[in-house]
Amino acid sequence: MEILNIILIIFIVSSALFGIASFFITAYVLFSIHLKRSKPEKWGRECSSDDPIQVAMYNEGLEWGEENEAFKKDVHIVNEGMNLYGEYFDFGYDKAVIMVPGRTEGLRYGYFFASVYKEKGYNVLAIDQRAHGKSDGKYNTIGFEEHKDIISWAEFIHEKFCVKSIVLHGICIGASCSMFALVSDKCPSYLIGMVGEGIYPDFWESFKNHMIALKKPVEPFITLVNMWMKLFTGYTMKFGPKNVIDKMDKALLMIHGKEDLYSLPCEAEKLYEMSIAKPKNIVWVEKGAHSQLRHADKEKYDNAVRIFLDKIAIKQ
Repeated sequence: MEILNIILIIFIVSSALFGIASFFITAYVLFSIHLKRSKPEKWGRECSSDDPIQVAMYNEGLEWGEENEAFKKDVHIVNEGMNLYGEYFDFGYDKAVIMVPGRTEGLRYGYFFASVYKEKGYNVLAIDQRAHGKSDGKYNTIGFEEHKDIISWAEFIHEKFCVKSIVLHGICIGASCSMFALVSDKCPSYLIGMVGEGIYPDFWESFKNHMIALKKPVEPFITLVNMWMKLFTGYTMKFGPKNVIDKMDKALLMIHGKEDLYSLPCEAEKLYEMSIAKPKNIVWVEKGAHSQLRHADKEKYDNAVRIFLDKIAIKQ
């Protein structure tokens, strides 16, 4: 009888340990899927999704790229030992926009948003963020490391192409990355502002809302994913735009969807109220999913960017 009790105890303890281990393993798998580049083909320059709207946006962007092929120059920089690649569309202006894509997207993603900038007299730099496209890197650090690359890209086009003023156009994580660049003590004066679509308060909030939308359990997995992120990158998902937006005094346009399930509208309102940007504006798109707002209302989206760029021009 005593032996049976011992066996039972061993079984219970083993089961408990296995159950706990399974949580850690599952969280590591989630971390690897969402924030780790496991092979060169992952997060390339092709369309990242088979979602019809995403495919339509990608294909429309490709058309813009083909129409402007004659102006394109392949560009390359090295920052912190990493080879980073981009494409610079040189229309002969002394202003430029850097397209800062979100997680999983290569530089071609930026083409879709470029036409209004060309119209307003801006050259266009589309980039492969580190760990995306042709650029080096293993992890997506949700802007913590990538924002240093944005500053290096800005310095590069300022020096090589005599660009006098630069704005950033960031989507989701790209918007967070852009904000980190603009509050950096290394941010050059000619980096003058940003357009941010779908800005979230921090990636913890965004990741949590993704899991809720997919009807997946949030805890303990989000805590453990954050643990893996801190272990491998040194950063936490709990730090984000909410921690720096009250320090960003350059120009800011927030474009946000009222139906956004991942970057919630109520959180966007809080961020806007905290902002000390000059000038600043928030434009709401009634319909459209996260990161698909220009497709939902192209006229409103592009007109918001036009007005924003005109305000910057007056300020300068």
